[in-house]
Amino acid sequence: MTHPAPLVDIWRGDLLESQHTGHAVICDDTGQIVDAWGDPDAVIFPRSSCKMVQALPLIESGAADAFGLSDEHLALACASHQGAAIHTDRVSRWLDDLDLGDADLRCGPQAPADRDAKHAMIRAHDTPCQIHNNCSGKHAGFLTLTKHLKAGPEYVDIDHPVQVACKDTFEKLTAVNSLTFGIDGCSAPNFSTTVHGLARAMAFFAAARGGDTRSDAAQRLVQAMTRFPELVAGETRACTELMRAMGGKVAIKTGAEGVFIAILPEKKIGVALKIIDGATRASEAAIAAILARLGALDADHPAARKRLFGPITNWRGIETGHIRTDAFTKS
Repeated sequence: MTHPAPLVDIWRGDLLESQHTGHAVICDDTGQIVDAWGDPDAVIFPRSSCKMVQALPLIESGAADAFGLSDEHLALACASHQGAAIHTDRVSRWLDDLDLGDADLRCGPQAPADRDAKHAMIRAHDTPCQIHNNCSGKHAGFLTLTKHLKAGPEYVDIDHPVQVACKDTFEKLTAVNSLTFGIDGCSAPNFSTTVHGLARAMAFFAAARGGDTRSDAAQRLVQAMTRFPELVAGETRACTELMRAMGGKVAIKTGAEGVFIAILPEKKIGVALKIIDGATRASEAAIAAILARLGALDADHPAARKRLFGPITNWRGIETGHIRTDAFTKS
């Protein structure tokens, strides 16, 4: 087994203070590895980075068209949003259109990460609902599929038709039999795979050009994510800012515990990475570095520089350190 590779260095002054290790894979549309760091066969949970895979059955089943879902709905189905009004208002309307409500969700209440929404809730002495959960869009998609299938309400159960469809799709796209599953933060099952398998799935999305049901569905989801990056995450978030920086040509998605993916349609390439210590700072730096290496992201763009180099500042605004991603520099 290959050990995790040093991927992101954190410097304070002239001293290497911290180092984030991990695994990363760049995969082409044939499923072959183009480049890799660490162990491509490392088994991971993709967490929220695979939401576009979980959304495929929503389209393939005919549910998305039956309920008139737009690209905005599909972007939310792939989202880890921050609970801003642009997210919660849309999810609320989506549930209304299904004749359902907050109580039908199974993701659990979560305080919004969006500052304005959070402060408004505090001033109103209000409490968060499930629609504020960062995964409420994905769950609205699950509910849409549930209603289309006329299945039972407990759509997060492992043997529910929705989750059976998600697992089957996930294993087919990754070409890896999932060894186990965990329960995600939003209560839905999250199936294990390898870093290579996750990159292979993203390469499928990158190469999708239509012509069959699955390819059509994948193309629609990538289009939705790149058209509405603000719905996939939100203002100041890496997914939103970096997708904007790349002019809508690349779809990227973060996952908890240091996972990140990228879908590059023009190159028919998929990327997956996992930071071993789960640090978001490191996963954002690593995905930005890989995208810059591939020529998809201008390293001098402000959104890129913020993740690639820092600077790291203290509470007085004094620069105390910087980030380095030398592991991804082309030799």
